[in-house]
Amino acid sequence: MTKPLEDKVPRPPCYGDLNTVFPMGTEGLRESPETCLACSHKTDCLRRALQGNEGMTIREEKVDRAYASGTMGFFERWSRKKAIHRRIQHSPPKKGEDRENHSDDRT
Repeated sequence: MTKPLEDKVPRPPCYGDLNTVFPMGTEGLRESPETCLACSHKTDCLRRALQGNEGMTIREEKVDRAYASGTMGFFERWSRKKAIHRRIQHSPPKKGEDRENHSDDRT
């Protein structure tokens, strides 16, 4: 079986880095830079950047903007932010991140 095409093409070093591919703009909204729009990896890269805890912060920003504009009430904001924080706390750590060494407990 052959590898998919995306595995054969090397990814740029900025691949999946949220602050590079979807930074906060001057008006307080996130926007993709022109260099990213021309990249062939843009869709997969942005999806990767929005996964996990970094993506949750984007969702939290969206909830805060909706509340500030009046399109969302206090209780809905509270509920959504609580759900976001719950997902952040219960998300599995990334490979090699926050691992505990249990080898000392073995007898």
